[in-house]
Amino acid sequence: MTENPDRPERFHYSEDDVQREVTELEGKSETAARLFDLRRIIGGLFVVYGVIVTITGITDSPAAIDKAQGVNINLWTGIGMLLLGVFFLAWLKLRPTPPPLPPEGLPEEPAEKH
Repeated sequence: MTENPDRPERFHYSEDDVQREVTELEGKSETAARLFDLRRIIGGLFVVYGVIVTITGITDSPAAIDKAQGVNINLWTGIGMLLLGVFFLAWLKLRPTPPPLPPEGLPEEPAEKH
């Protein structure tokens, strides 16, 4: 190929630059995966809705309780939702998402050079 003065030269990245960029992108990907873990979303929604339904159950009138054959259904459902939401959040805390395994066929990272 001939050199064209109108075209800029292509960038040449060293192996270290590429490896550093890949490592940085993998770290960002792992953070995004943990942030959008379904256990966090489901647990958070159940806790929020559980609080709302529990407060509704605490403030229910006797007429509303009589409609449910004497059972304060809002209170019991709200407590159940709270417990389920806390379970999901505790599960997330106790068993966090493991980092992804490297693809097969790629060599492991070499030891640091001194």
